[in-house]
Amino acid sequence: MWYNLLTGVKKWSILRFHSGEHMKITNKFDIPQTFVNVLQRPTYSKGKAHLSVTQLINSPKIVALSAKFEEELEQDASEMVWSLFGSAVHNILERGKDDYHIVEQRLFTTFEGWTLSGAIDLQILSDKGRSIRDYKVTSVWSAMQDKIEWEQQLNIYAWLVEKVTKDPVIDLGIVAIIRDWNRRDSLNREGYPKAPISEIPIRLWSMEEREAYVSDRIKAHSDCEFALETGSALPQCSSVEMWERQTTWAVKKVGASRAKSVHTVESDAVEALNKLSKDYEIEVRNGERIRCANFCPVNQYCAQWRDYCDSQ
Repeated sequence: MWYNLLTGVKKWSILRFHSGEHMKITNKFDIPQTFVNVLQRPTYSKGKAHLSVTQLINSPKIVALSAKFEEELEQDASEMVWSLFGSAVHNILERGKDDYHIVEQRLFTTFEGWTLSGAIDLQILSDKGRSIRDYKVTSVWSAMQDKIEWEQQLNIYAWLVEKVTKDPVIDLGIVAIIRDWNRRDSLNREGYPKAPISEIPIRLWSMEEREAYVSDRIKAHSDCEFALETGSALPQCSSVEMWERQTTWAVKKVGASRAKSVHTVESDAVEALNKLSKDYEIEVRNGERIRCANFCPVNQYCAQWRDYCDSQ
């Protein structure tokens, strides 16, 4: 291990980041073996990089624990089907390239002693610079949200492109392929995507903002790796990283499912209830850490999650 005196970032000579190559894939629901075979033969690789862009924006604790316990981890094939569809969509869309398109280009750069890589789905070339697009096979709910991780990912791609190619990036966008799109809802619901394929513009940060963010993420991962190697307490995942839903108090009519009002402070709910008739009540909607409970591959190794469960 060495310490960069200029950046204050610890750098380990051997970094153990999760590749997924040794994860055991189970088939508890007997889906066709063809699907399992494909999942057991992944083609993705971040190349000779310490971190990919998706790892960089991920929780440092998840990345570090996934690396440490890689050979012990299991995931069922049924939980990986949509990622498989995403890969298939990418392969198909490669056939749609034009002369001014660059598809599936993986770029590398070294910054503060760390080699980072990112595979960019589509770069559209013009006289003004490059436009970046990223394909997402996703839910309509995700397509209707302002997902900060999409903004972070595409802005790091922009940072990579400008550092490596020296061409300016002029705009960013997500091309959402919406797997649960519904025509009736597209006609009746405000803000609902009008088609099952929807392009979502993403805010382009300044180069200074991008570089500061990359530097902060490198430090977070370095600190986590240092804690893991030295047996120190790992940094806590943030509420955003845990997809945490806060406890709320819903004021609703007795027997109804929809709330008249929802409050993040109990006293506000009590005040609202007191203004209504006796036909109303307060329903406590307990918070939860959605990612930790349902989507974290290493929750069984996480002291933060165990402490949370013990406190419930």
